[in-house]
Amino acid sequence: MADQRTSARKILKVRAVLAMEGQAPVQGRTSDIGTNGVSITVPNPLQTGQTGQVGFDLLVDGKPFPLHARAKVVYCVFSNGEFKAGFQFMNLDLAAMGKLSRFLR
Repeated sequence: MADQRTSARKILKVRAVLAMEGQAPVQGRTSDIGTNGVSITVPNPLQTGQTGQVGFDLLVDGKPFPLHARAKVVYCVFSNGEFKAGFQFMNLDLAAMGKLSRFLR
């Protein structure tokens, strides 16, 4: 599978909550993050192209910053008994973009 990432990634292992359109929220775990998106491990497969909300905490300057963003599923693969889904952020707000770029430095 061709990797479509256009930005540097940073390992991020925190709990995440996903609320996909028309589905109950599910818990997941982030595995890495970049300026354009995040990958999250989830218990059930997601459809590519699905959109919804993702939420997780970024540790910025020693303080947790709750990041909530609209995101679209760009891939979902079965790996080690769970599903790894890649999300592309959709119109992140300025505060979130600022915190994310500080985290990624």
